[in-house]
Amino acid sequence: MKESDFQKDLIKELNDIFPGCLILKNDSGYIQGIPDLTIFYKDKWAMLECKNSRTAKKQNNQNYYVNKADSMSFARFIFPENKKEVIDELKSALGVER
Repeated sequence: MKESDFQKDLIKELNDIFPGCLILKNDSGYIQGIPDLTIFYKDKWAMLECKNSRTAKKQNNQNYYVNKADSMSFARFIFPENKKEVIDELKSALGVER
């Protein structure tokens, strides 16, 4: 599966799980390594870096920005193999019942 297809499907799923959320696609050309998506839900936010597989190559600074955003709120690398686990953690972080 291409990363863009995974990301597109993930955005649809997140919109279903978090009704009324705002999902922004971030511009890595502005800040190289910034996670792909920012999710705003009620008074909380999270960031997700989408990968098409667990073994996909990480770009420079991606670990740094995922860790930095996670220390501020919630951020994870997400790929098909860990999607359920990450979404469960995201629900908890954003205050949604599992």
